[in-house]
Amino acid sequence: MEKKVFARSLEDLVAAGVLPAATPELEAVAAKYSVAVTSAMMELINPSDPADPIAAQFVPSVKELVTLPDELADPIGDQSHSPVEGIVHRYPDRVLLKLLHTCPVYCRFCFRREQVGNQGGMLTPEETRNAIAYIREHTEIWEVVLSGGDPFILSDRRLAEVIAELNGIEHVKVLRIHTRVPVVDPARVTSELVEALRGCAPVYVLLHCNHARELTPEARAACARLADAGIPLLSQSVLLRGVNDTVESLTDLMRAFVESRITPHYLHHGDLARGTSHFRVPIAKGQELLRAMRGKVSGLCQPTYILDIPGGHGKIPIGPAFAMDNGDGWIVEDFCGKTHKVRETK
Repeated sequence: MEKKVFARSLEDLVAAGVLPAATPELEAVAAKYSVAVTSAMMELINPSDPADPIAAQFVPSVKELVTLPDELADPIGDQSHSPVEGIVHRYPDRVLLKLLHTCPVYCRFCFRREQVGNQGGMLTPEETRNAIAYIREHTEIWEVVLSGGDPFILSDRRLAEVIAELNGIEHVKVLRIHTRVPVVDPARVTSELVEALRGCAPVYVLLHCNHARELTPEARAACARLADAGIPLLSQSVLLRGVNDTVESLTDLMRAFVESRITPHYLHHGDLARGTSHFRVPIAKGQELLRAMRGKVSGLCQPTYILDIPGGHGKIPIGPAFAMDNGDGWIVEDFCGKTHKVRETK
């Protein structure tokens, strides 16, 4: 059966052959959390595999109806750090600029799943002016991160306009764009889109991708169009149960990034978003995975394991420790698990 370009309902997913049926329980999930999957992702799903790592990320599950007491509607505290609509100012030298609340796909583990969705929504012209004015007035802001919603689904013209406005603010030296588009809708990365990113301030693209299979030839070509234009690409992934929580799957993912000229950056611990407990991996296991990769996999392939402290207190690295001060020097562990004593010269 021919797949639609975008599936935006359970019925679309059933018609595409990636969901057996739209049950009442799944209808309850879809009523609570939006559904959207691109054809590029649907084509990767193996409907006969109940543990398919691509389906797990995008196809609704009845497990999403389970909400634990410590799960939150706003798990990383965006709202408490939003001085004006569209701005999140959590760290001193950078802000998030959220221009829209729509994505080409809706990840089933998204920490903003209750803010983004098919109901759409963008900042109004007045809200956009207020957000840009806030950035202009706060001279401590060195970097602006375009997030949302996925900025790459804005029109080329709109994206170029925003970048031009930000380039006109003297103290803004770096722009960053968080996106899933090069993977989930690679055809969107056109020469016109790449041209829209040009300006005096360097633009960094952070690509969200969680499994090596997502980096198809088409996705790699889309990333190459950005890299060939001199745009640095970094990765951000989420550690997800049943998707990438093995040494093998994480190694494959990080190697695929490096092969595609994408620098592994962040591996996020799962946030406490409501209905996502089935995805979360214990921190100790995440540390074990990264410990197992250290030394056995190229240093180019080592991401930073990150926890966003619930409540809006910011990100901290939580990777494994390889050195301990014992009061008489340091006990260090090599990549084979053997310990050594190192004394510092006084």
